[in-house]
Amino acid sequence: MKTILLPVLIFLVLGAAMGILLAAASRIFAVKKDERAEEILECLPGANCGGCGYTGCAAYAKAVSEGSAPPNACTVGGTEAAKKIGAIMSVEVGDIEKMRAQVMCSGTSEFAKKKYIYEGVPDCVAASKIGGSDKICPNGCIGLGTCVAACPVQAIQVEKGVAAVDYSKCIGCGVCTHVCPRGIIQLIPFHAKHWVGCKSEDLGKNVRKYCDVGCIACKLCVKNCPENAIVIENNLAVIDYAKCTGCDKCVSKCPRKIIWSGEQQGKLGLVIARIPEEALTVE
Repeated sequence: MKTILLPVLIFLVLGAAMGILLAAASRIFAVKKDERAEEILECLPGANCGGCGYTGCAAYAKAVSEGSAPPNACTVGGTEAAKKIGAIMSVEVGDIEKMRAQVMCSGTSEFAKKKYIYEGVPDCVAASKIGGSDKICPNGCIGLGTCVAACPVQAIQVEKGVAAVDYSKCIGCGVCTHVCPRGIIQLIPFHAKHWVGCKSEDLGKNVRKYCDVGCIACKLCVKNCPENAIVIENNLAVIDYAKCTGCDKCVSKCPRKIIWSGEQQGKLGLVIARIPEEALTVE
């Protein structure tokens, strides 16, 4: 009996000793968890859209707690979330302007000219590898929905060959701006009344050859803007949203009808963003 019990006792003693050693090691070598990361995560909307530049809300919260990310990078959470995070990190955070995605192209299928008929993979990136896509315009919306697939809240769809943003759904995360191979989707102030529906930087004479509505840099919008809110940069009209008062003078003067407002768009039937003007007043 003693012969049997001795090995058992030795095994139990060794087991207990190993348990104590492991418990001590776990305490010594344990990575201390920053409780602020958990607190920050609770302030975030949980969209996990990646608009902040991180893989998700948890990754962003961890980066903020470590001091490697700013407290106001979450556009979805906006000012409310940023100030809560700022309080946790003991830093001052100002107001964040609400943004929306805007497709800067008016080249719908009836106006944008094509080089060939594309029948490949329904993806803008794939199509852009074949002669720059089927559209002649090197800056026009390819219209195969890469942004549609990437949008985390289904706020985009393709209409008449051009992507269109539903403002009432858009959270301003900016994911679509990163995946567009043409770089024609931009984040603009949510309450911006006007925008230029073109991204072509070619000379006007060339724009006329491949699009019936592209900006030709005629400067009529610049000359007629009472607030000096429009300039021509690289052969393209650009609006300073901070100066624009929404007077509509640029809209009426543009001969190509590509300076947009919700009302103008509805009258002409050019599908750029299908949402009515009243959607712009949503808080």
